[in-house]
Amino acid sequence: MSLPTKKSGRTHPIRIYIKPAAAMASVQEKETQVKAVQLEALVVMKVIKHCASRFPTVATGSLVGMDNNSGTLEVTNTFPFPVVDLPPEAQFDNQPQHFNAAASAPRAKANTAYQAEMIRMLREVNVDANNVGWYTSANLGNFVNANFIENQYHYQKELNEKTVALVHDVSRSSQGILSIRAFRLSPQFMTAYKENKFTTDNLLKSGLKYSDILVEVPVSVHNSHLVTTFLHQVPRMLASGVMKPPSSVDEIENNPIVKNDTLAPSFESLSISIDPYLSQTCDNLLDSIETHHVEANNFSYYSRALAREQAKIQQWQQKRKAENAARALSKQPPLPEDEWQKLFKLPTEPSRLESMLNSRQVEQYARQVDGFVAGTTGKMFAVRGNLLPGEGTENSLPRNE
Repeated sequence: MSLPTKKSGRTHPIRIYIKPAAAMASVQEKETQVKAVQLEALVVMKVIKHCASRFPTVATGSLVGMDNNSGTLEVTNTFPFPVVDLPPEAQFDNQPQHFNAAASAPRAKANTAYQAEMIRMLREVNVDANNVGWYTSANLGNFVNANFIENQYHYQKELNEKTVALVHDVSRSSQGILSIRAFRLSPQFMTAYKENKFTTDNLLKSGLKYSDILVEVPVSVHNSHLVTTFLHQVPRMLASGVMKPPSSVDEIENNPIVKNDTLAPSFESLSISIDPYLSQTCDNLLDSIETHHVEANNFSYYSRALAREQAKIQQWQQKRKAENAARALSKQPPLPEDEWQKLFKLPTEPSRLESMLNSRQVEQYARQVDGFVAGTTGKMFAVRGNLLPGEGTENSLPRNE
């Protein structure tokens, strides 16, 4: 491109070089890795309220916020997806589409249009209106399934789409420990899922393992300056008598004012009874292990069927070669040796995706069992002096002689 200019009565062209579009695209394609997720306290409260109100049904919603281009994804607001109304006959049958309707809500066409309309309205009132992901509820860590993968792939399939999936475990949070985790699909798994080739050969070539499916991103909660200032003033208010702490355990349990106060002491996190959670997690773990054995048996059946067909093909090829050798001696034209493709049909290898997801879920359950036992062991050591008089920590420590 050249522009004429006047200089000394002569026209000189000015050449402007435009950077090729391919080079600019290559720069934009370099995805900045999401290193952390920052949640506003309002987002955490909305997610907890929605998931708790819909429990045990799966609750899903959209996350909006902004990316500060430094690796931190800021989630500033959220809104739930419309409730999926199941037909009355859904509670009497076992049709999978009825139970998967709520779990597949984030990628439904109606919810996609609803999400776009909500983001447009949020933009009109000057709220951060960038789609940064979605959230879902879980029960004792049971979230690694095909619906979760398809939903996250639906959000993350666009180039440079820095979206995350928040998982709120309602049952785990009921123990007094907030459980909100953020996940993304790994680039290796995104490529394999796009090609939809989860055969043994492809997995061996790519080196993809069940532990490479999800990438967990650290999560932090951000409070406003007003809330932070109030929290810093709470110790002074307690010391000055403006806020009176409860005087006894009975007051905490029976006084409705103290019971409904979010800042009042709570003894839920000190409970050492984990039988319901541990037993349910162990049952889920056994079910996943049984599913793993079923998948292994299916693959073994495929391997045996493939070996039988290959043996038949090899036997047919040897017979055809012998016939061609005899025809060559009698100076007859040889018969084609590729007719076995029409006579025999090799079995199709089953997809290994379900087996990989189940293995990842088994790992999730094993970590949960370890977490339950570790947390309760510390609490039991804390009350050991009261349960076993005379065997306190001062008597259990080794002495240096």
